[in-house]
Amino acid sequence: MAELVHVLSTLSFPDELLDRLRAVSPRLVVTQQNAASVDEVPSPLWEQVEVLYTMSAVPDPARAPSLRWVQLHSAGVNHVLNTPLWESDVIITTTSGIHAPNMAEYVLLMMLAFAHRLPRMLYYQSRAEWPSQRWQKFVPQELRGSTVGVVGYGSIGREIGRLAHAFGMRVLGLRRGGTTGPAGYELPELVDRPGAEPDRLYTPDQLIEMLSECDYVVLTVPYTSATHHLIDRAALRAMKPTAVLINVARGAVVDEAMLVRALREGWIAGAGLDVFEQEPLPADSPLWTLDNVIISPHVSGFTPHYDDRATALFAENLRRYLAGEPLLNRVDRGREY
Repeated sequence: MAELVHVLSTLSFPDELLDRLRAVSPRLVVTQQNAASVDEVPSPLWEQVEVLYTMSAVPDPARAPSLRWVQLHSAGVNHVLNTPLWESDVIITTTSGIHAPNMAEYVLLMMLAFAHRLPRMLYYQSRAEWPSQRWQKFVPQELRGSTVGVVGYGSIGREIGRLAHAFGMRVLGLRRGGTTGPAGYELPELVDRPGAEPDRLYTPDQLIEMLSECDYVVLTVPYTSATHHLIDRAALRAMKPTAVLINVARGAVVDEAMLVRALREGWIAGAGLDVFEQEPLPADSPLWTLDNVIISPHVSGFTPHYDDRATALFAENLRRYLAGEPLLNRVDRGREY
């Protein structure tokens, strides 16, 4: 009989999702131990685990000598950079690709909110005031005919492109490598759906050129040393004064102090921000008080379908692992994603 593979999940999955994992093969011994930190997992479990599903309970491989593969519950890997795990030869994979539907809808929400003056509507509603000159104050900028540029045209960017095309928008994409096809995991229901290809694709060295054409700029890039403060003074200055920046990537992709200046001085028209350089966003951040900013508390990636989609991906990767096939969403440590 083939050797058993011990799988440990530190997430709180319901029984039906754990059973989905167990159904992959009788070789799998799936154990669940809810844990936010390494110390919450008993030592005997660490000693036998070969495959780990986790978010924040990331062990030193010396503590888990049988560990061969870690599947993260997130698309980002920033929290494991420069850890003993990162420096080891243990395989790391992510859930990149499962966030595409909800994050694309969030981006459309932000574009529609700014285009149809939702912040101004809520302002007058809070004052119980019927505004004078309402036609002038609420004239919209229709999405149809507008241009959206997606910085990081991966699985999320492709779904943003589909939805934006359905609204009659022109879609520009920026992606390392200059290719537009799926990279890594794509939800089965999104495979081969039309409309995902951008109208024009740019490479990172063409960022400034692309920004100058956009009415909406959406950030979906991984946060790495190469994308730290990617949106800096030069990038913000390149944007149209009527443009809106939407960040669903990581806060430090944007130079936040320079963004505040750009919003105050009218370099750009507004920003929809789900992520920040410091989270929670400090109460004294000027972003809270700017009337051309919409803030959400890092929730764009969440959906009630998250665990279902994550375990479906994990189950496929478990099948591949047992079969000796390449794993989906394997992290390239050189690229930091």
